[in-house]
Amino acid sequence: MRAVFLDRDGVICENRPDHVKSWTEFRFLPGALQALRRLSAAPFSIVVVTNQAIVHRGIVPAAVVEEIHRWMIWDIQLAGGRVDAIYYCPHRPEEGCLCRKPKPGLLLQAAQDLGIRLEASYLIGDALTDVEAALAAGCQPLLVRTGRGALYAQQVLQRYPEVQIFQDLSEAVSWILHREVQILPTPSLRVTDVPLVTPLG
Repeated sequence: MRAVFLDRDGVICENRPDHVKSWTEFRFLPGALQALRRLSAAPFSIVVVTNQAIVHRGIVPAAVVEEIHRWMIWDIQLAGGRVDAIYYCPHRPEEGCLCRKPKPGLLLQAAQDLGIRLEASYLIGDALTDVEAALAAGCQPLLVRTGRGALYAQQVLQRYPEVQIFQDLSEAVSWILHREVQILPTPSLRVTDVPLVTPLG
């Protein structure tokens, strides 16, 4: 099985400087729902991997992050898309966990749980940490300029000139679909089928 991993804030939704602390603060980026609908017709698992240190910083409990994810999945499915799993890291940077990007723990756990071939998969992110997590896990990183991507684009170009950079999720998805030779429909999952996972917590 192959996957497209997606960062959340700055790729799917707006990246707030004060964090997304509730569903009312969650805003899909323009074109993100349509991009996810197109990606959902391809033979990839779609897995969200996101750092959510707001949990261990005491800003919101894990239950709130998971509620946001349930509503996000619901809206994605209403728009004709799907998400097959969500993995998030609740730790602060100084905790030294194995799952906070740029470490590859979230991707490695997803690969183990879902049988994903990382070397044949992609990760779409908006930060240098996403790029480095993808490279550490052995999958192909793609950077989008939404969220923090515009700030990191030059740095990524200098350090990793082989990394493809796109304007947004829609453009990155188009590149993946164009690159793939065979795209076959995949049935959508129900909301109840989607595991919400905090690995290595």
